[in-house]
Amino acid sequence: MSFRRTISWLSLALGASVATPLAKPQTVSAVTQAELLRRTQQLYDAIPPGNQVPAGSYYAEDVMVYDEKGRAMDKKAALEDLQPMPAGYKGIIKVVHPHSTFAPGVAVLAYDIDESETIFGQELHARYHAVDTWLYRKGKWQIAVSQTMRYYEDPVVGYIDPARLEEFTGVYELAPGNRRIVTRSDNDIFLQRGRGTKTKLLPESGDLFFRSGIESRILFHRSTSGRVDSLYDRRNNEDVIWRKLN
Repeated sequence: MSFRRTISWLSLALGASVATPLAKPQTVSAVTQAELLRRTQQLYDAIPPGNQVPAGSYYAEDVMVYDEKGRAMDKKAALEDLQPMPAGYKGIIKVVHPHSTFAPGVAVLAYDIDESETIFGQELHARYHAVDTWLYRKGKWQIAVSQTMRYYEDPVVGYIDPARLEEFTGVYELAPGNRRIVTRSDNDIFLQRGRGTKTKLLPESGDLFFRSGIESRILFHRSTSGRVDSLYDRRNNEDVIWRKLN
């Protein structure tokens, strides 16, 4: 291509680009934390009766919903999951402790969820934390991503006969030089690794114990003779086994 033809081609290309109007930037409608909180409370008020209308409106068509049960749902699955509570069940869900951050066309709302559920007169409670990302698209603020996790709560402390506590005391070894010691003080037993802090073991049921604020369990395993022969540090249904030395 000659130099003159190249200049002519560039002139045509530039002329075309100038003649083509640029798309106008989207005007983003302002949204406040109070408004997002109002909509979010509507979403949770709709859960006990299984009302799908708020979620149908506030969830984007391409929404990704990750719940406290570990499920990943699209909009269709999230709406289908909204079903009325069974007869004899009642629930109240409150959205509390909100925090938010904003950018052009983006709003992120983090909050806690306090749930009270009554099942044939028996009252239960649970706490969750959720984060929703709202996007402004096609003139609407909608949730594009929602993720929920459940706060861990300790189980009720069970009863164990103090006379049995001595059965659990001793030294437990994971590998040579890597040991844990279970000791007793009055009617309590404690777990210590090396020179670390002693942690109180709280009875849950039988030979199963837990540590306050820690989701894992400590299970004392017994041999066929009934003697405690190992300590199972159980996390997510998987065990790290420590063999008892004495």
